[in-house]
Amino acid sequence: MILEINKLCKTFQTAANLEPIEVLKDLNLQMERGDTLAILGQSGSGKSTLLTLLAGLDGPTSGSIVLNGQDMQKLSEEQLSKFRAQNIGIIFQQFHLMSHLTALENVSLPLDLFRDKAAAAKANEALEHVGLAKRKDHFPHQLSGGECQRVAIARAMVVRPSILLADEPTGNLDSSTGAYVSDMIFDLVKEHKMTLLFVTHNEQLAKRCSREQRLQGGRFI
Repeated sequence: MILEINKLCKTFQTAANLEPIEVLKDLNLQMERGDTLAILGQSGSGKSTLLTLLAGLDGPTSGSIVLNGQDMQKLSEEQLSKFRAQNIGIIFQQFHLMSHLTALENVSLPLDLFRDKAAAAKANEALEHVGLAKRKDHFPHQLSGGECQRVAIARAMVVRPSILLADEPTGNLDSSTGAYVSDMIFDLVKEHKMTLLFVTHNEQLAKRCSREQRLQGGRFI
């Protein structure tokens, strides 16, 4: 088992005298190695909150997330940062590249966190896989949106993560570039037999995954 979610809840406190907002309610989910799962839902259904919890960027109010046998809530901040860098690849809609770093340096970042001596070589190889070896010394502002997303894909996959989390990765791209980028993600996932959790509202993209779960009002339906 790669991922196991048990009775996961997330509640946000609001201003005084107002009821807390339950964003996720008692979610249970399991994923085996190599699974590809689409999480579908409209805006406000809790998709991005779920991804934030799975990525270890925020903690649940209750319940547990076990990734690769590790209960993530039992890790310190320092341990969690290292665990995330070694086990989780994340592709965001907004790219989230460091503007002052080159493409190569952006891809190297997860490896630099645990002082991988082969970081540069691995980053070069990852950029080759997404067809950007010749743009490795370019900064994000010198790249197109599609190229920035391909750099983000390379960064997410450079550590060969246990799970790849994709949050509407084609949402900011035109249709042809989006199709190219989504093809690349699914091809790389298949090539490396990687586990993929793909958050989207796009029904056609969801059908490319081996199974689907739909979120509505913070619950799987």
